[in-house]
Amino acid sequence: MRSFYLWLWLCILVCLSSSSKAVDCTTDTIGLCTPGVTETIIETITEEVIHEADGITTITTTTHDITTTTVTNENSGDILDSDNDYVVKSKDGSMQNDWGGQGPASMPTGDACGQLNVTKCAMITGSGNSTSTMGVEGMGTTFIQTVNISDLNIKHGGQANYEIRVDKQDASDSIYMHITGKDGNTNVFSGTDVLSASGTASGYQTYESSFDFAGSLTTVIIEIGGRDINLAIGPMFSNVSLEILYNTINTIISQQITTVEMFVALNIDAPEEIINIVEDIFDSNDMVDTDEGMTMEPIEMEEVTYETVETEMAEMIEMEMPEIEIEVAEIEIEIEAEIEAEIETTVEETIEEEMTEPEVEVEETKEPEKVVEEKEVEEVEVKEEPKEEPKKEESAKEKAGKKIVKSMNDKKRYDATNQLKTLIVMQVLGNSKSFFQSQKLLEDRQGFFNNDVLADGEINYNLMGQYLLFVGSDGLHNEMVESQWRN
Repeated sequence: MRSFYLWLWLCILVCLSSSSKAVDCTTDTIGLCTPGVTETIIETITEEVIHEADGITTITTTTHDITTTTVTNENSGDILDSDNDYVVKSKDGSMQNDWGGQGPASMPTGDACGQLNVTKCAMITGSGNSTSTMGVEGMGTTFIQTVNISDLNIKHGGQANYEIRVDKQDASDSIYMHITGKDGNTNVFSGTDVLSASGTASGYQTYESSFDFAGSLTTVIIEIGGRDINLAIGPMFSNVSLEILYNTINTIISQQITTVEMFVALNIDAPEEIINIVEDIFDSNDMVDTDEGMTMEPIEMEEVTYETVETEMAEMIEMEMPEIEIEVAEIEIEIEAEIEAEIETTVEETIEEEMTEPEVEVEETKEPEKVVEEKEVEEVEVKEEPKEEPKKEESAKEKAGKKIVKSMNDKKRYDATNQLKTLIVMQVLGNSKSFFQSQKLLEDRQGFFNNDVLADGEINYNLMGQYLLFVGSDGLHNEMVESQWRN
């Protein structure tokens, strides 16, 4: 009893289930995270063995739990630009309008805006010394507004970046920038930057800075304030911008399950046809691992041509040549030994005959010499025969051709490729390479066809001819039938 293995890839299943949720970069992230992608793979392999009457089934399941985390930094753009739809034109950062706030203020235009070089700007004119709405002390005037940014869906912290142009002509004056961020009614961050303090002759400057925050952010409050000590020309500002950079962190959890079922069977009652089919499948295909599981791909076959077969036969002839020379040498030695033994036997028989019949001494003594000569001639002919090159070459080609045919798989001997190869071997042995050359097309004989039209509109009847044909046949048939009844 023999056994065989049938690999049946009954199930190659890839199941993907994914969920996406946002998570913090770390548990206490404040500000911007470094963008990037991280991937974690956990592999679990389980194996189930089932013993059955006709074999063993092994089910191997490989599960990959893949966690992919992607971190990016998003930019809200300038939320104080009315074109971005976070504020209306009256609250635009170009300061074409008064935002409103505490204390006195003015809105100069043209040259009155000094080095700001704008058509309109805002000026702090209050000299008071109180605490602002946002809790900043030493305030005389403020410009304030609240911006709703809840549609950005900020959940994982980030950074608030601002920029403002200031022209402070009186060194004793002061100006500050304050920003408060909230998640609903909860303060997320609050920061104040003194742009130019009292006693600093800053003149015209562009200030920019940022405030880091963590968690969610839905609204931002911007307050710009200061004091005009001498009540002459107070601090002026314009071109206020604020961008919110925030972290977007997505975690995708995917599960990839690959199930492979292998059946190992004993051929208790397995038909030979099934074995041949399975062996042919695996002989003609390679198992390839792809992203979607295992699959079969046909094995690439070398193209068979007259030249490839001729080259293969030539290589076989070269490999067989040393064996031919050895065989010839051995044949020569055997023939020489056989001739010498024959000569000795002939001489001994001749001597015995001479002793018994002396009257034919002259005739008998001549015969051994002839035998020796004949054997010597035979020896020369046998030695020269293997050295004839045409016969050796023809024998080698035949031998090589037989080896090529024998090397074909019995079950595939009659497929298209091997049939072609066999045909080419026959042509090589017959030195008929021209068989595969392009054949000329036969030309139609000139004048074979004419333009005559056969009559097809009417049928010419020959009643007499039909009568003689049909009646004669019927009569003959009736005679045959009646002859049977008579007998």
